[in-house]
Amino acid sequence: MMQAVILAAGEGSRLRPLTRSKPKAMIPVANRPIIEYVIDALLENGIRDIVVVVGYRKEHVIRYLNKLDAPVQVVVQERQLGTGDALRAAESEITDDFLVLPGDNYINAESIARIKKERNAMLVAEHPSPSNFGVVVIRNGIVREIIEKPEDAPTFTVSTGICSFTPDIFPYLQTNEIPDALSAMIASGRRIRAIPADDWQDAIYPWDLLKLNSRMLRGITPEIGGKVDASVIRRGVVRIGAGTTVGANTVIYGPVTIGRDCNIGPNTVIMPDSSIGDRVVLEPFTYVADSIIMDDVTIGSHSRIVSAVFGQGCILADHTTTYPSASFMEVGDRVLKEEFGAVLGDGVRAAPFTTFKNCIVGNGVTIEEGETLVGLIEDGARVI
Repeated sequence: MMQAVILAAGEGSRLRPLTRSKPKAMIPVANRPIIEYVIDALLENGIRDIVVVVGYRKEHVIRYLNKLDAPVQVVVQERQLGTGDALRAAESEITDDFLVLPGDNYINAESIARIKKERNAMLVAEHPSPSNFGVVVIRNGIVREIIEKPEDAPTFTVSTGICSFTPDIFPYLQTNEIPDALSAMIASGRRIRAIPADDWQDAIYPWDLLKLNSRMLRGITPEIGGKVDASVIRRGVVRIGAGTTVGANTVIYGPVTIGRDCNIGPNTVIMPDSSIGDRVVLEPFTYVADSIIMDDVTIGSHSRIVSAVFGQGCILADHTTTYPSASFMEVGDRVLKEEFGAVLGDGVRAAPFTTFKNCIVGNGVTIEEGETLVGLIEDGARVI
């Protein structure tokens, strides 16, 4: 019986400020936590013996796993030392050949079908920014070398972090990282096959969630819960949760998913590639496109929200605007040029007439006077 170990213990620090309150695996994309797509792909392949390694903000993951129909074993990684250490935490649960998967990347069922029959193999994919990953050098379908996050990548082929192993991997886990164990296996003459993934997506930085969201919305099914006024125009695939009211003269162009108990409109426009969480209020004459709006957010009237990710519990007054433009962002030790409107952490509060222009706003920031904000604003700041 094939087993699977999902690693969901890390924070995903490059996704801050969104991961301050929850691990990356629990970030909602198309209104479902990323880890749910991973579990679904395993279940579709008949893999039901699943171990999830939790650590950072583990209560969020455990609470979510407890609601699932599938029986999932939970193992705690006490300190987040690395993927190898996380896998060692699960060693006592492993009795057979197994897959190891990151809980914070999207993978589809077809990709897992390609690797589950292989012993000691790695799913690889082509990626336009290989330096963010482990770059894989392959000869004749066999992994020759793994280079972690190189400045100059020799190829565009990267490791998805999804591998199939036999329990013999454990003696090779001498450090806290799985790629080191793979390198040790290769050095000792073990063969690791490289299998191309069918569909794999990762969000490294917060704005990458918008691409992932757009991709995941293609898989939603239409459903209309709640109360939708007869004058509402809907086009494309639209999903509306129970208890949500959509007011008169609102226009929704799918793919769009709206959660439960929301209050939308009247006279709002929701354009494609938008995911709106639970208990969200969109006041009249507001326009939303290509955005992720998490639970318990209120957006005042006459606002225009484009290419934005809003964390939980943000309260934004009327005439809020996110203005997509490209500028250089310093994230960790990298300088990146990305075009997006805004990324807001949890609990941001903004005065009327605030404009966010290619801006990352930390958790709990208060903006007291409507103005145009650019660049990076630290957690807890007050903008006056």
